Amino acid sequence: MYDFLNLMFEQYSQYQSIDIALEIIAVFLGISSVWFSKNNNILVFPTGMISTAIFIYLLYKWVLLGDMIINAYYFVMSIYGWYIWTRKKDNSVTQITSINSKEKKVSIIIFVSSLMFIYLVYVYFDKWDSVTAYIDNLTTAIFFVGMWLMAKRKIENWIFWIVGDIISVPLYFYKGLTFTSLQYLIFTFIAIAGYYSWKKTLNKSHQTA
Repeated sequence: MYDFLNLMFEQYSQYQSIDIALEIIAVFLGISSVWFSKNNNILVFPTGMISTAIFIYLLYKWVLLGDMIINAYYFVMSIYGWYIWTRKKDNSVTQITSINSKEKKVSIIIFVSSLMFIYLVYVYFDKWDSVTAYIDNLTTAIFFVGMWLMAKRKIENWIFWIVGDIISVPLYFYKGLTFTSLQYLIFTFIAIAGYYSWKKTLNKSHQTA
């Protein structure tokens, strides 16, 4: 048991106590944010913004550039999503819908552009030197699309979250961020539940339309 705990948390002996506390707080708020998203609750955005703000600081400090950019993007898109979710059209707020052909094209553009942008960032900082950089680039692009679709209240956002979360679990553990790795494991299960929850709501809206 001791060997297992040592394997999971040994890297934290090198971190400052304040950073460990901040990571735990950010993880708690991140999980809360995804839970609120699953339940189609507007609190997904304020909780997510605080979590990502903390992670931006920590990831900058730990020189995890792709992850830092992901969280900065989340922060900005949370502001956009907050506006979209509360915007009223025909006296009703934005509803859950499926992605259309135009949004599919935009998703592809976001994905490819993200791959290119993160690659250039890593090259500029001379960090394109390990397999984690390649995986980090891929997950960044996946999450960029997922966040944009969530802000648009598109059910397909959950598919991107599920794929990205599954990849991120071993990635963050390898990077030495055990609490964050566990966060993404929890994210995976919530994202699966979120997909079916949104699908149920979407099907119900189709029946009443």
